Amino acid sequence: MGIITQQSYNINPVLAKHSMNQSPRKFTKGVLFSGAIVATAALHLFGPMWCHAVHAALKDSPKAVVDEAWQIVNHEYVDGSFNHVDWQVVRQQLLSKNYTSKEQAYTALRAALKQLGDPYTRFMDPKQYQALTNQTSGELSGVGIRLELDEKTKNISIVEPIENSPAFKAGIKPGDWLVAIDGKPTKGMTLEQASALIRGEVGTPVSLKLSRKEKGEFDVQLTRAQIELASVRYSLKQEGKLKIGYIRFSEFSSHAATQMNRAIKDLTNQQANAFVLDMRENPGGLLHASIEIARMWMDNGAIVRTVDRLGDSEEFKANHTAISKLPLAVLVDGNSASASEILTGALKDNRRATVVGSQTFGKALVQSVHSLSDGSGLAVTIAHYFTPNGTDIGHKGVTPDVKIDLTEDQQKQLLSNPALVATQNDPQYERAIAVLEKTNLAQANSNQSVPSLSSR
Repeated sequence: MGIITQQSYNINPVLAKHSMNQSPRKFTKGVLFSGAIVATAALHLFGPMWCHAVHAALKDSPKAVVDEAWQIVNHEYVDGSFNHVDWQVVRQQLLSKNYTSKEQAYTALRAALKQLGDPYTRFMDPKQYQALTNQTSGELSGVGIRLELDEKTKNISIVEPIENSPAFKAGIKPGDWLVAIDGKPTKGMTLEQASALIRGEVGTPVSLKLSRKEKGEFDVQLTRAQIELASVRYSLKQEGKLKIGYIRFSEFSSHAATQMNRAIKDLTNQQANAFVLDMRENPGGLLHASIEIARMWMDNGAIVRTVDRLGDSEEFKANHTAISKLPLAVLVDGNSASASEILTGALKDNRRATVVGSQTFGKALVQSVHSLSDGSGLAVTIAHYFTPNGTDIGHKGVTPDVKIDLTEDQQKQLLSNPALVATQNDPQYERAIAVLEKTNLAQANSNQSVPSLSSR
């Protein structure tokens, strides 16, 4: 079982490791969004109805996966009334149908889940579930390049090679054109088709034909590897008299906490005076990652409280392990969701940071993600969460301390030219710097007002 905190529109949620405080029982192997990955066992999910006769009748039938999913929802779903739907009748309806294919069963299951009125409780076919699990680890198997399709020419180019990846080590550069993959021309391919050809098992070879202005066409032989994806990017910025440790945080993957720890320590060693934590466009991910990262900024105080369908709650707190106590500003927007909102709410309610930007997305639910016996998967909402002050941000979001919305033109400008993000052309970043300058000045004045021992 695992825990999810992620915005609904993102089909590839990210997960974290965490164990929820639940009544003792066993589950199918799964993952919790907003939070955790927990191993479980499918057999124990099924109650008295799951007798040997029924098991034999459903074995290797599409109905087996349908009933697996039904059982998980029956035991786990946060709303015990199932949105006022008779869930036992739903099971009877699902098992009374004759499915001629898995796809038919998947369609029926999706229709049944839709009755719950919860967009976060959803079924994933094997391909969708595999895509999710690939991302939850914060790793991928491939050569480590980001691709872009030119809408006019329909050519595929390299946006950037991932640091320390096979592509990076082979000298592939941003702007290189991808001409062919293992001899297959990429002209007319979609990004998905090209990516599928490049991906593969670790240790297997792939040949890329590239084109570079000053070099022309050339071949690169690569060996696929397991690559850690960067959730955290950072740099030291000189803003007036302040040295700002700028941290761009894109998702709460399983490597996010380690990467954040490294960023804070490195920027501190570079003599940063203050930090900007940019979580704009961060859709969330692992609950455990959000708790770990909150503890890097907070020495004391509550971080988040979760409540399951039985009313049982669990509160997570800081544990005196903060890495930095320097002034902190957090940037958020309408696409900052789930685990992002947990971290933002914790830092805001504990007055550890000043939150700057737009109202956040407003996802206050926790999901568990389970693998099913045929390789498909199920995400099911299992709990609500509340900020340290007891605020339910569902459908409302976290309100910034300093609210500043970007105009449509400003959004387009930053989207079309990412190099302008976190510069004087980024109004939200500029406001965060102004906040930190004011905080730094106030702290300096406070320190000056305290008489030294020699003057007493």
